[in-house]
Amino acid sequence: MQIERLTPARFAAHRDALANLLIDAVEGGASVGFVLPINRETALAWVDGLAASVADGSRIIWLAFKAGQAIGTVQLELATKQNGRNRAEVQKLLVLRSARRLGVARALMAALEESAPPLQRGLLYLDTEAGSPAEDFYRSLGWQYAGGLPDYACSPDGVWAANAIYYKTLFRRNPA
Repeated sequence: MQIERLTPARFAAHRDALANLLIDAVEGGASVGFVLPINRETALAWVDGLAASVADGSRIIWLAFKAGQAIGTVQLELATKQNGRNRAEVQKLLVLRSARRLGVARALMAALEESAPPLQRGLLYLDTEAGSPAEDFYRSLGWQYAGGLPDYACSPDGVWAANAIYYKTLFRRNPA
């Protein structure tokens, strides 16, 4: 498996791969902001909406490849507010259903976590569907549960569910 951090110059070349990963995730039941049915036009519009933040450096995207095929992705959105430049949000950890349980998500998260400190991002956070297998995965990586909100998001099949918010401190600006 190979992990590639997409540069703005390489982003457009992976437009279709990112759309494919999103479609596979939603069709597989992942609550990642979209509902069924999801079509290619919707997925490509989502990818195109990421271009500006990739270009300005406020979003970093990694892709995992096996035998030349994109099998997973994850994003890190850097907080740009002056008082929040120590944090970043992990978004859209997507792994093809056919590539799950092969360490793809773990490798993507490792790449993301290794990249955060040089960017001065010591606090990472994310949210996922409460009660989903993702919670066990994030806890296994050392992420801490912070809380959740009821009826936070609609699953792909139309069921409203709570979210679970997690964080991981990589370093502290003001050690206690």
